[in-house]
Amino acid sequence: MENRQRERYRNLGLNIAYYRKLRGFSQEKLAEQVNISRTHMSRIETADCAVSLDVVFNLADALAVEPYKLFQNKE
Repeated sequence: MENRQRERYRNLGLNIAYYRKLRGFSQEKLAEQVNISRTHMSRIETADCAVSLDVVFNLADALAVEPYKLFQNKE
């Protein structure tokens, strides 16, 4: 991941964690629903790795939110 995009990935990860907790999912449960490892789920939430749009769309579906909400700034 490019350094200049790190803040965007951080925001994405925070939003995923927010909606995950709102739905009462553990990282493991959400990861199972989108067919990724719990470790990868953790790395996405902490902006420790890049993530494909396919995974973002699958996460949005599992969290029952529109994908754009995962990219919004919650200021």
